Amino acid sequence: MRPSGRDAHVMRNISFTPDFTCHAEGSVLVACGNTQVLCNVSVENSVPPFLKGQGQGWITAEYGMLPRSTHTRMRREVTAGKASGRTQEIQRLIGRSLRASVDLTALGERTLMIDCDVLQADGGTRTAAINGAYVALVMALTRLQVRGELTTNPIRHAIGAISVGVVQGEAVVDLDYAEDSQADTDMNLVMTASGECIEVQGTAEQQPFNLQQLNAMLTLGQQAIAQIATAQQTAINQWRQQAGL
Repeated sequence: MRPSGRDAHVMRNISFTPDFTCHAEGSVLVACGNTQVLCNVSVENSVPPFLKGQGQGWITAEYGMLPRSTHTRMRREVTAGKASGRTQEIQRLIGRSLRASVDLTALGERTLMIDCDVLQADGGTRTAAINGAYVALVMALTRLQVRGELTTNPIRHAIGAISVGVVQGEAVVDLDYAEDSQADTDMNLVMTASGECIEVQGTAEQQPFNLQQLNAMLTLGQQAIAQIATAQQTAINQWRQQAGL
């Protein structure tokens, strides 16, 4: 029995609250169980130096955890003077994932900056950030189209992310903190809504995993991401309707 009482294939409830803040071009609060991440997308009319003059845009991300997003207070990384290796890894993952969903040449020479701030952590913060960031990204791009700054929709793929793992010998989906801390295998998946892989991050924490377990985790992840994609699109459709877009 999982600590949450969920079956192996059942993910936590996921929800998206669009326009959670009023200033960003795209803003979403994503909640996955007790994990909550605020995702904001800002548009800058410039690109990094290595892309200047190439006629394409860029997407990058920053990620952080608030001091009391966890059971005990975390020290702000700014006071340490630099981001931790974990933070840098997650930022790069979010950026890579979102770039895979977009035709960068259709962006023109502008940068979309994605800020993902963890308000409350109970496992799966990086995957929740990707899920929320995708919805916020769609919102920002929609607003650029409405303003006439983009002539076409740059989105190529709807994407989602989920954690899977092996706990007590069984493949399970969407690990919360209680499971993540004792899992034999911890894996994060980023896929398109149609089930194509963008990134697979998997590590045997204690016992090695076999091919059968790997296939079981991939199947659980693919099924969960299909559900996430439906929830994302529902939130986007409702936002568009309410905004009159």
